[in-house]
Amino acid sequence: MDIEFPTAPAVVPPIVRADELRRGASRTRTFVGAEHGAGVSYFFVDNEPGQGPDIHRHPYPETWVLLEGEARITIDETLLHAVAGDTATAPAGAWHGFKNSGTDRLRVLCIHASDRIIQEWQDAPGVLDIPTGN
Repeated sequence: MDIEFPTAPAVVPPIVRADELRRGASRTRTFVGAEHGAGVSYFFVDNEPGQGPDIHRHPYPETWVLLEGEARITIDETLLHAVAGDTATAPAGAWHGFKNSGTDRLRVLCIHASDRIIQEWQDAPGVLDIPTGN
């Protein structure tokens, strides 16, 4: 199998500091790949017990890597329990969300297979949230 690799870019993008990605006063950070020359985006979530995003979906898969704590993950009609070190993926178009189901903080990396974060909230059908500076 022949695989061609693109040549390296003339300019290497700078490191993106955590404080540049913070969402207001929360501990959550948002990285929109299109703003940084990357083909993926992510949320770095740091939640207290009971916190987490409500049910929503994306036109691409989302993968979670639990770094600390435990979570109750909903993917369509399926409920999953994940702990630190686990990885789970919601398929493109699946309604999903998660909540910190533990007694300590939940830290999770939510990887979006897109250079933009595109989501529709179940309680606000048709409303797309595309958080980007462009």
